[in-house]
Amino acid sequence: MSIFALILLAFAMSTDAFAAAIGKGVKIKNPRFSFAIKVGFTFGLIEATTPIVGWIIGRAASSYVEAWDHWIALIILTGLGVYMVFESFQPAIDDESKTQKQSFILLCVTAFGTSIDAMAVGASLAFVDVNIMTASGLIGLATFLMVTIGIMLGSLMGSLIGKRAETFGGVILISVGMWIFATHTL
Repeated sequence: MSIFALILLAFAMSTDAFAAAIGKGVKIKNPRFSFAIKVGFTFGLIEATTPIVGWIIGRAASSYVEAWDHWIALIILTGLGVYMVFESFQPAIDDESKTQKQSFILLCVTAFGTSIDAMAVGASLAFVDVNIMTASGLIGLATFLMVTIGIMLGSLMGSLIGKRAETFGGVILISVGMWIFATHTL
């Protein structure tokens, strides 16, 4: 997988976290940059860890599914992409209080929730020629940047941008899945 494809994948993986960060930013009046960096770091670290876990699981199963690996990558990435596009058209659910103080546990649960797709992507990356540490690092860095920016921009731009970012991320995931499939079958 080329570095360009990995960068696209990394930013696609960070769009749901970006959408969540914008949602949090909307609820916080005048968020401090240090707060945005802390949230970005937490999300980035969790998002960088989950593809490694998925990759380990995928590698354990790779010898059993080697002939089907491109199909698995296509199905997982396209499925996640379609799900992200579908979710981007759903109304936002506002179930959090509008206070600036948020618990660290709630923050980690939110970060983990947005990184489940990265675990599935990590599992699919076990079936293609990719350095998982590079992919994981890029995913974590992209998420850190996107979440930090999302927190800061949230109060200015509102939730509309977050939904568009999630749609774009879903389209990118579908494209990467099709690219992997095409390169293995052509």
